[in-house]
Amino acid sequence: MRHHIPAAAIVTLTALSACLAGTDAVAHGFAGKRFFPATLTTDDPFMADELSLPTVSTIRTPGAGDEPGARDTEISAELAKRITRDFGVSIAERYAVLSPDGGPTQYGWGNVEMQLKYQFFTSEEHEAILSFGTAFEIGGTGAQRIGADRFNTVTPAVFFGKGFGDLPDGLSYLKPLAVTGTLGGAIPLRSSSSRTIVDEDTGSIMLGREQHSDTIQYGFAVEYSLPYLQSFVRDIGLKAPFNRLIPLVEFAFESPVDRGGGGTTGTINPGIVWAGQYFQLGIEAIFPVNERTGHNVGVIAQLHFFLDDLFPQTLGRPIFDRPLISW
Repeated sequence: MRHHIPAAAIVTLTALSACLAGTDAVAHGFAGKRFFPATLTTDDPFMADELSLPTVSTIRTPGAGDEPGARDTEISAELAKRITRDFGVSIAERYAVLSPDGGPTQYGWGNVEMQLKYQFFTSEEHEAILSFGTAFEIGGTGAQRIGADRFNTVTPAVFFGKGFGDLPDGLSYLKPLAVTGTLGGAIPLRSSSSRTIVDEDTGSIMLGREQHSDTIQYGFAVEYSLPYLQSFVRDIGLKAPFNRLIPLVEFAFESPVDRGGGGTTGTINPGIVWAGQYFQLGIEAIFPVNERTGHNVGVIAQLHFFLDDLFPQTLGRPIFDRPLISW
């Protein structure tokens, strides 16, 4: 974890969970018969007690302005903890290794990120989930040498998940399909900051301003659940480990909207998740969608633990076992 700050926060969350947990927990990521796996690139629509440790990604990024292209390798972790049955908090940190073309490799921690999320709607019949939340990137907690911002960024967002188990029986082989997604806006709390610029011709150092644009962040994942197919449509005889596989494709995009932020960037990530009772494994390829994003294919992999199943009587229960709001 990131220095002492996130580590202390994670210890505090888990200790509170162990001391104050109430009655039995509700299983993670379910809406009726539908299980939504934790996705690797786009945020999940549900609130649960879970730990992603580690998530590892690597890709070559293109140069921008006077910045050269580089290989960006990141190792990250995220802990999510329910405060009530439908409201919770998560904390995330990453360690980055940047290897720029023609330059020395840079190492460092990124900024600490926290998120509050409220799951306000769940339909078991229609296998649907809706949530909203706000993420906070705490500027200045990461290393500038790997590009960590010195300013705070707030990202309010909505999240959704929808399974197609309510389709008519004539479309039974489409019932294992599900879609999850998110739509949000990243708002930097500083519109610009100073930066040093080196004139390539004279070598002189000048002080300039770097603009920080507001951006729209959006993405979705399309999933086909083989466990759902086997259990609720037709048993086609798949054996372990194939009977727990969920093929998926994730789409993640970011579009600046002001202050000369440039055009849209994004990736398309086809992959597969193996979901067990206590943990899941996932791996995806990373395909840039345009030249702004890059030309090289990357990879992301994740080991994800279901704390509500691993520790149902302690760490895996809400701290306060009641809904945030009773309708």
